[in-house]
Amino acid sequence: MDKRVLGDGGPELSVVGVGCNNFGARIDAAASAAVVHAALDAGITHFDTAEMYGGGRSEEFLGAALGPRRDDVVIATKFLPRSADQPYRPGTLRDHIRSSAEGSLRRLGTDHIDLYYQHFPDADAPIEEVLEAMDELVREGKVLHIASSNFSAEQIERAAAVAADKGWARFTGTQIHWSLLSRDVEESVVPAATAVGLGVVPYFPLASGMLTGKYRRNQEFPSGSRLAGNAERASSIATDENFAKVEAFEAFAADRGHTVVELAIGWLLAQPSVASVIAGATKPEHIAANAGSVWTLSPEEVDAVAHLAR
Repeated sequence: MDKRVLGDGGPELSVVGVGCNNFGARIDAAASAAVVHAALDAGITHFDTAEMYGGGRSEEFLGAALGPRRDDVVIATKFLPRSADQPYRPGTLRDHIRSSAEGSLRRLGTDHIDLYYQHFPDADAPIEEVLEAMDELVREGKVLHIASSNFSAEQIERAAAVAADKGWARFTGTQIHWSLLSRDVEESVVPAATAVGLGVVPYFPLASGMLTGKYRRNQEFPSGSRLAGNAERASSIATDENFAKVEAFEAFAADRGHTVVELAIGWLLAQPSVASVIAGATKPEHIAANAGSVWTLSPEEVDAVAHLAR
């Protein structure tokens, strides 16, 4: 599988990554290991987890499944924001970040994190405190690269300016919700990230399964599927408008001998700023579908799909 460097000086990632949010939440250790091993066999080297996934079990399951293959991959994980009932005081977030990093290292069974994300911005803590704490982790060798997640354009720009001014480790990438059914980030976040040298890692590229073809208009959601268990999410995404778009995407892909999954991931990978696309999996066959979905679209096809997605 092809690899791309994340932003200016980030880690080298396989263009398709595994989102490990299902580990410890929807699947157990054995099923998680089966997904990890299928991904390794498919050439995937980018594994994305977080301390909040499965209450920490995602990191535990991933570390155990990788075993001696740990150094063959890039492990990305994220620290949680402060709890809502914890008031901010200077130094609070710094201590929280360091404690979170130590916990992730322990659960992953490793001595370093390849890519460490601030999972969500902190509304009260200055970005200076975040970057200084993460810079310390980089200098200590516990973290190799740092990144942001769910940041606005303004927050991305501010973080880049502070890191440059202080001479601290800088974010090399940003993770955002981006798919053919969710394109609002294209107006501000993606241009801001590109302007300051950040690579982009889209998550939810298959729109909770809408872009897999598993859901059909006026039919019940398959048992065990993501939308079957989330009425709020289903009402916001399984709309007539989105079903019409998915049907157009399916027809476009089929005319060219491809699936809608291949279209969804291939279109994101055709965007200049995108380094890797992460998609969750609960079964090895999901990995096979995702790993085989690297369709290199022509510029004309990229534009045509964007028109269908309006």
